Amino acid sequence: MTIIRRVRYYIYLKDVLVLSLTAFGGPQVFLAMVIDLMVKRRGYITEKDLLELNALCLVLPGPTSTQTISAIGFRIGGPALAYLSLLVWIFPATSLMIATAFLIEHLQANTEGALGFAKFIQPMAIGYIIYASQITIKKMIHTVEAALLMMIAAFVAFFYNSPFIFPIMLVIGGLITTHNYNKQPVIEEKSKISISWSNFILWAGVLIAAALLGHYTRLLPVRLFENFYRNGSLIFGGGQVLVPYLYTEFVEFKNYLSSEEFLTGYAISQSVPGPTFSISSYIGALSLRDMGATGMITGGLISAAGIFLPGTFLIFFIIRFWDELKKYRPVRAALEGVNAVSCGMLIAAAYLLFEPLDNNLFNIAAIIGTFALLQFSKIPSPLIIVMGVLAGISYQWLMNSTIWPFA
Repeated sequence: MTIIRRVRYYIYLKDVLVLSLTAFGGPQVFLAMVIDLMVKRRGYITEKDLLELNALCLVLPGPTSTQTISAIGFRIGGPALAYLSLLVWIFPATSLMIATAFLIEHLQANTEGALGFAKFIQPMAIGYIIYASQITIKKMIHTVEAALLMMIAAFVAFFYNSPFIFPIMLVIGGLITTHNYNKQPVIEEKSKISISWSNFILWAGVLIAAALLGHYTRLLPVRLFENFYRNGSLIFGGGQVLVPYLYTEFVEFKNYLSSEEFLTGYAISQSVPGPTFSISSYIGALSLRDMGATGMITGGLISAAGIFLPGTFLIFFIIRFWDELKKYRPVRAALEGVNAVSCGMLIAAAYLLFEPLDNNLFNIAAIIGTFALLQFSKIPSPLIIVMGVLAGISYQWLMNSTIWPFA
């Protein structure tokens, strides 16, 4: 039986690796691929259980796809298999985004006009955010109160774009909508909740320890881990909601990256399979570029650990008693406010990322064109990014060509 179990675990990890290399197109495509591979073909879990797990991950902070993969591993083989599946799932995307950071840094150090190839994909990145925003808003905003909360959150994020304002707004949003709990459907009579606090203590302990170490040592790698761990503990709504947090903290607040570098990395991350949170590795690598190649690799790995671990700890904590907790209507009502604030931050992100770009017809056309392709065409998302990169390379070549009359 032990040998059979080990073979099953090995096959599961191989399937996770296949997903990590082929899961292009966002969370909807990811879920469809998981249903096909892990439910219908392998039978690791029933479709009903998978959808419940995915729904649970959607209402927790952290990367939904990563939490779902980890939760399936947890159900199949416990914590050990869950952590192994986490590593297998994030490794390809994390490696690709660290390599992207090396490429960008090399080009900027050795090539004049290094980011010329990104002339198109920088405004295209904003088109992606607008597209993600309208999908998220359609899913999460269903009442006038939620719409008002979303607009207030967007307004606050426009003018008070400190990273510390985001968690405050999330808490306030949740408290505001809690009073609507009577509108939530009544689920069967609640039973006593039995809670195992070990993973919550682990999550909170790492958060506090990282904050204290960062404060007293002032070591940049430690502070970088704390920054990403804190962000990973606060992100509701998936990878697109991560963007305003990271942009505000690492571009505007700490100046670790330029706006052009951030937009380029975000656009490229849309063409990489696997978790969208992998952009954190790119940001972490560039944040430690002054420490050389070793520093960049360290920064990328530290950032990946920081962004992915809190969501994993929390799903392991909640999954044991979620079936009872979700019966409490105030809990479900509070999520409406949290989600509304997250949508407001997405709206603010689109504006904040556009602000540094030149306000010209070219950039506006690139944003609108990207949104239109995503909304109305069936062209795969990675292919759109490749088209943008090729267009940027062609444009740069023409501008540098002696045969081009306008160069």
